[in-house]
Amino acid sequence: MTVDMPRALKARLSRGDRVYRAVTATAAGTVLVTIVLITFFLLLAAVPAVQHAGWSFLTTTHWNPDSTPARFGIAAMMYGTIVTALIAMVVTVPVAIATAVFINEYAPRTLRGGLTTAIEVMAAIPSIIFAGWGLYVLIPFLQPIEQWAVDHLGKHVFLFQASAVGSSFFNVGLVISLMAIPITTSIVRAVLAQAPRHECEGALALGATRWGMVRTVILPFGRTGIIGASMLGLGRALGETMAATLIFSFAFEIKPRIFENGGVTIASGIALYFKESRELGLSALMAAGAALFLVTFVINILAAGVVGRAERAAAR
Repeated sequence: MTVDMPRALKARLSRGDRVYRAVTATAAGTVLVTIVLITFFLLLAAVPAVQHAGWSFLTTTHWNPDSTPARFGIAAMMYGTIVTALIAMVVTVPVAIATAVFINEYAPRTLRGGLTTAIEVMAAIPSIIFAGWGLYVLIPFLQPIEQWAVDHLGKHVFLFQASAVGSSFFNVGLVISLMAIPITTSIVRAVLAQAPRHECEGALALGATRWGMVRTVILPFGRTGIIGASMLGLGRALGETMAATLIFSFAFEIKPRIFENGGVTIASGIALYFKESRELGLSALMAAGAALFLVTFVINILAAGVVGRAERAAAR
């Protein structure tokens, strides 16, 4: 008795398919090799500083690697990096989602193309432009408001206490959010635009309001894309240099009050001290860069895990 067996099908790749596969594989391999080389370079350059400072490199707030005796650490810089990035994301995520929903669902059709183009153009503006505008326009505008908050709310809210306002964590984070909003909005808008229209129209046909349709159909559909876009915006916020360099009055201190003047981030510290640093100082800066690289890498891994879990939940 002959048993029927499924026949194995083999696709024959054309020359174009083989070329395309080779190009994409080469590009992917180049990216991986570049990341490995960057990691190796940072770790190799950071070894002298880490050997000299030991574990105090993670807990020391001072930065005097070229003095005698040398004393340096990234505690203040890491604190400033995380605080400004969190402030930026608190502003960026809701604004980006609201803007994307408005463009896709509420804006007149005649304006959607122009608004989409404007957002994408803003994402390409160099960060120095945002930093300069924030320094000379936004912060002078906000200073009276912040001073009022410090005078009237500082007695009751610890975060609002400050001896002077202007070059604070809050203002740096706010300016960084202006740089993160366009790219985050652009990605979120593209993701939400892929929501199945028949489900949206079905929700409206069943009596849902437009906001109800957005809340129950579009936002759940785009959850993973929103998370991915937010993580991309967070990466931009963590590595932003110009805003902190121009706005901060540099102070290597851990300040829990977000309106208090002074602060530093890893990226701005590297930009400030790179040219004037000697051998141990350069090694310390490379170690700080390696720490920032590691934090960004861990955040991306966690984000990938969250996105994967959300996709699996949506597929059930």
